[in-house]
Amino acid sequence: MAELEIKGLNKYYRLGNKTKFHALTDINLSFEKGELVSIVGESGSGKSTFMNLIGGLDSDFEGEIKVNGENIKNLTDKELDEYRKKKIGFVFQSFNLIPHLSILDNVTIALTLSNVKESEKVKKATEILKRLGLEQQIKKKPTQLSGGQKQRVAIARALINDPEIILADEPTGALDSETTSQILEILKEIADEGKLVIMVTHSEKVASISSRVVEVSDGKIIKDEYKSDYNKITKEIKEDNKKEEDDAKIKHKKKTNLSFISAVKLSFHNMWASKVKNFLIAFGVAISLVSLILMLSFGSGLTDYISGLADSYTNPLYVSISKVAKNPLKDNTGFNDPEELDNLIADINKQLEENDFEFRADESNITYGFNKMTFTSAQFTFKADEDNKYDENGENVVTNFIYFVYSTPPYYDETKMIAGSMSGQNEIMFSKAVVRMLGYDTYDDVVGKVKVTINIPSLNINTENMISEELNLTGNPTISGIIDVSVMFENFPVIYVDYDYLTSLIKFAGKEADFAPSSIYIKTDSEKTTNFINNYLSSLEGYSGSVEEQMAGMFNEMISTFSTALAVIAGISLIVATIMILVVLYMSVTERTREIGVLKSIGARRKDIKRIFSTESFLIGVLSGIVGIAFSLICGLILIIVLKSILGFAPISFRWWYFFVALGISIVISVLAGLFPAAKAAKLDPVESLRHE
Repeated sequence: MAELEIKGLNKYYRLGNKTKFHALTDINLSFEKGELVSIVGESGSGKSTFMNLIGGLDSDFEGEIKVNGENIKNLTDKELDEYRKKKIGFVFQSFNLIPHLSILDNVTIALTLSNVKESEKVKKATEILKRLGLEQQIKKKPTQLSGGQKQRVAIARALINDPEIILADEPTGALDSETTSQILEILKEIADEGKLVIMVTHSEKVASISSRVVEVSDGKIIKDEYKSDYNKITKEIKEDNKKEEDDAKIKHKKKTNLSFISAVKLSFHNMWASKVKNFLIAFGVAISLVSLILMLSFGSGLTDYISGLADSYTNPLYVSISKVAKNPLKDNTGFNDPEELDNLIADINKQLEENDFEFRADESNITYGFNKMTFTSAQFTFKADEDNKYDENGENVVTNFIYFVYSTPPYYDETKMIAGSMSGQNEIMFSKAVVRMLGYDTYDDVVGKVKVTINIPSLNINTENMISEELNLTGNPTISGIIDVSVMFENFPVIYVDYDYLTSLIKFAGKEADFAPSSIYIKTDSEKTTNFINNYLSSLEGYSGSVEEQMAGMFNEMISTFSTALAVIAGISLIVATIMILVVLYMSVTERTREIGVLKSIGARRKDIKRIFSTESFLIGVLSGIVGIAFSLICGLILIIVLKSILGFAPISFRWWYFFVALGISIVISVLAGLFPAAKAAKLDPVESLRHE
């Protein structure tokens, strides 16, 4: 059985005007192992077309091309890839070496596509390169070799998979006469060892050393001549019959395809060859990732800061419950309906019981409080000095508005005091804003020395209209201390008064019918119980936690909105980065079109080409993510130092999962951006790719 048998081969090219060009006409040839055949003819005669058909680069033909009795026209695309990988070795006139790979990697790339072990690849390639006199050139790049050395590398690549047929397209066309002789001698030796070598050539010298010359003209065979004086070295080719039968089958059950690990190594080589370009891409994506990470960290830092401040003014063993009002100045915000309060406590206890909590809220652990946003008139009376005006009693009086009136929460203690002591009967505490309002520089000038007359016009919480009568704290309470209010209120004048003292004043004024607590405090047995009750209250309408918690929630919501807006801006930049990656990878496909053709000529499947380019985009994503994370940490540390020096604190808080999210986003957008270029590369026609300049 002939090694290669061609029957009735016809090839047509479809032209733009819907006509057909008959490139090959009724070709009938057969070739045996050990032949060194020259296909000669003028340019455009069909020689290269003939070689492309034999090599499986072009499967659009009529007739039969049988290799070991099997017609390659009947092969699927996948089987054609395997055919080129196992049966055919290409040697090109322009060498078609991949410039960024070493000589060793250029030769082993065919084995890489077959998923051969690294040690086995290196051993086999080294042996072939040594045989061809290139053992000293293994680590060099193609640009460092002469033309003859490059062609020998191309021959080594063609031989690495031990193919049965070597197809050489003008193998000496770019070489001088001395080098031509060396290359022809190598090809002759290959044929003498039992392989079928077919050369397409214009050279008479090449044809003269061949065992057979087939001349083509206008797509037809016009001469098929055997050289009787061909000096073929006769060798006994010992073959195992079963092995020959198995090798004759083009379909291979064993998986010998490009693995992910091999694709990563190959892609890394490709990326390293254009490291500046790839780093710039990664840097562009990293800038977007830095903005995303910093925006998230800034948002979480502010949230942590605000929440921390709120927590510092609450107690994990206390549940604070207040009524919610749309208009705190006018609306009913108190627990003036005893039945409503009883029902709320009953609902809380029911939830505790159903969820196996032993704690129950009752009068033993419930206390009451009052908080009101109001413009309360306050007169501060203190000893006059030479710089102040005198009233009729020889005392100085300052009148101003207080923005908030609070009863002192039960969990406040001396640790909250800036100066002085906790208030009791006939005493009031103020925020430090009052000290500034009175024009004093130190707290000691105020504490215990200034008496206050306070008129509260809005204590009536049972009506939407503020009453005209004012509640006068006629006891002229003394300022017992300056209390550390939360940062939300530190710039506002705030009253803190003992709840029992406040209720006694209200009773004294005869206003107890108009007064009800606006807050209740439940002292729990554990932080777990507190959290459970707070979570339950958050599901109810009309109730909220402490004022600090309410304000923290409001600020956190604002911060969340702000952070989301910034994240959207960062997201837009990521979209731009995705487009940038797509464009660069698309350009890379164009730049590497011939390389893709070479890979396909040595058996790379569409899936392999797609995997190589997809892996490159994946590696770009990984690199971008790492660079982005590194820059984020550097920028974040710089911002922390600067903000601490300016503000005294730095509202930046990194979460470990931000970095994983950023890395994931970087990989996802890079891989998505690489899908189209990878698909385009996989679909390239191998013949057209090899012709690409």
